[in-house]
Amino acid sequence: MENTGSNDWYGPEAATFGDRLAAAREAAGMTQKQLAKRLGVKLTTLSGWENDLSEPRANRLSMMAGILNVSIMWLLTGEGNGIAAPEDEEAIPPAINDLLVEIRDLKAQIGASADRLGRLEKKLRLTLKSGT
Repeated sequence: MENTGSNDWYGPEAATFGDRLAAAREAAGMTQKQLAKRLGVKLTTLSGWENDLSEPRANRLSMMAGILNVSIMWLLTGEGNGIAAPEDEEAIPPAINDLLVEIRDLKAQIGASADRLGRLEKKLRLTLKSGT
């Protein structure tokens, strides 16, 4: 394992939590099914984490970091003790990498918008309930 920074393959600009989790799992030579079993979660739960559809609780995150031999901070941010970047990093053309970064940015914006929509919906329901 090596100390990685935020400007690398697994940094926050280039990878998501799910990307780092999947990469660490693969580097540990585990299948999704094997890791899910070790964590005591359903395969669909782990798949949701790797696809950035949901996030684990702190206790599972801690277990996951220990099993995969990476730091919790690396899983969350890409900084700290993690895994090395793939050796074929240069094989991805810059234009494709730029598109991938743009897709991840858009996905983050959509997630933030969904959270905002949820908060507004809750506020509307409370307002309707109180009659104000």
